[in-house]
Amino acid sequence: MEILSSIENGILTLEFNRPERKNAITAAMYQAMADALTAAETDTAVRAILLTGKSDIFTAGNDLEDFMKNAPSSGAIEDRSVYKFMMALSGSTKPVVAAVAGNAVGIGTTLLMHCDLVYAADNAKFSMPFVQLGLCPEFASSLLLTQIAGYPRAAEKLMLGEAFGAQEALDMGLISKVLPVDDLRAFAEAQAAKLVALPASSIRVTKELMKAARKAPTSDAIAAENTHFGNMLSSPEAKEAFMAFFQKRKPDFTQFA
Repeated sequence: MEILSSIENGILTLEFNRPERKNAITAAMYQAMADALTAAETDTAVRAILLTGKSDIFTAGNDLEDFMKNAPSSGAIEDRSVYKFMMALSGSTKPVVAAVAGNAVGIGTTLLMHCDLVYAADNAKFSMPFVQLGLCPEFASSLLLTQIAGYPRAAEKLMLGEAFGAQEALDMGLISKVLPVDDLRAFAEAQAAKLVALPASSIRVTKELMKAARKAPTSDAIAAENTHFGNMLSSPEAKEAFMAFFQKRKPDFTQFA
């Protein structure tokens, strides 16, 4: 199973389990998580959700080979399993805790902005290399990261796409706490257990109130980014980036105006 899913003591745990491919996410993995999150909405046995990976890798982001194989035509992004997963995550009424160790690439960082409590190990590395792939930010990351970190830092992370560590992620407000890698999972589970013990209705309303102000802007940003992202998938720049990735060479974007 490339997504390990379990419910225990009120916590739904979803764990990336594809270490041989650095937990790169396929369409099937997105669909499995989307289905689990959707089912959790009406499952009274689930009172909190924990997203995690391995101690040396959270996720390398999209499996590019699988991603290109399942790339939609322009305007059909809503049919993709990644869209279903991200909308289920963003719309979850239950508290979501993320525990991140190792690399969190692309959507591995984007999804954290839609979680409630985010904890990282001291070996965590975050990056959003969308521009480097000839693409643009996804799932409201252009909006949310700017709100979280401010425009200058968001511009640096989204335009240059360079990796940054756990302490910088903490300083900019992307995560809640940095822990030793050996302590991360237990700490995140303990935090999720605290949420389980609290009144579910109070947690639900508190989350709704906190997200209310950004609900419409987030939806608008997701729609705008999806349109641009879908169109840019077939751009010469993106084709050059993906070809370079598979050929294990540096892409040459200077040939494009």
